[in-house]
Amino acid sequence: MIQRVRQILLAPVLGAQAVQVIRRTPRLPEAAGPRSGEVGTGEPLSLLVVGDSSAAGVGVSDQESALSGQLTRGLADHYSVRWQLVARTGMTTARMVDYLDRSAPEEAVIAVTALGVNDATRLVAPRRWVAQTRALHHVLRSRFGVQRIYVTAMPPLDAFPALPQPLANLLGAQARAMWEALRSDCADDPSVRLFVPDWGLDSAQMARDGFHPGAAIYARWGQSLAQQILRDGPVVR
Repeated sequence: MIQRVRQILLAPVLGAQAVQVIRRTPRLPEAAGPRSGEVGTGEPLSLLVVGDSSAAGVGVSDQESALSGQLTRGLADHYSVRWQLVARTGMTTARMVDYLDRSAPEEAVIAVTALGVNDATRLVAPRRWVAQTRALHHVLRSRFGVQRIYVTAMPPLDAFPALPQPLANLLGAQARAMWEALRSDCADDPSVRLFVPDWGLDSAQMARDGFHPGAAIYARWGQSLAQQILRDGPVVR
């Protein structure tokens, strides 16, 4: 309730700041390169990465330097990885549910999700976002055969250089509330792993738009997630 009152009182300032951010923030392209492939040797592992602009690699030039490239590289010494990336700038959780529900399914044992920032900037209520995330997980399991889902935590939006105050604090609090609600909801689901990267959002390591990861952040994210998947071991059907 306090958060909602604050939003109402600050609405004129927040609206003006949001418009300024949109106008002055450069629109960076998604990373170039293949969005599916096979890499590595060992036991087979099918992997699906879904998400928004961060999953699409905005902030670096190619997919090798982005999340999917870093992640598959970290798994390649241990598994023969067949991977696919489904990601688009501006994607919300609800839109991803709809997109996957209409797409041709391709089997994946493990899914990695990177969603929520666009929901947070739209101030989606935490309970609604939890319901949308549940729907996403249902689609991943029922249509793609996913057995284990790694949910990437949203980065601290209040640390984004592109966001001025008080807008940054508002969006940071919104993202934390959404994540806490999801963490509570997933606490008893053994098939869901909530993964919190070491974001380290030093402005020098972020993309030039001040909103997306740079190469060093993608490297930490993908490599640490690969290590987590290796520690968890193979999925038993």
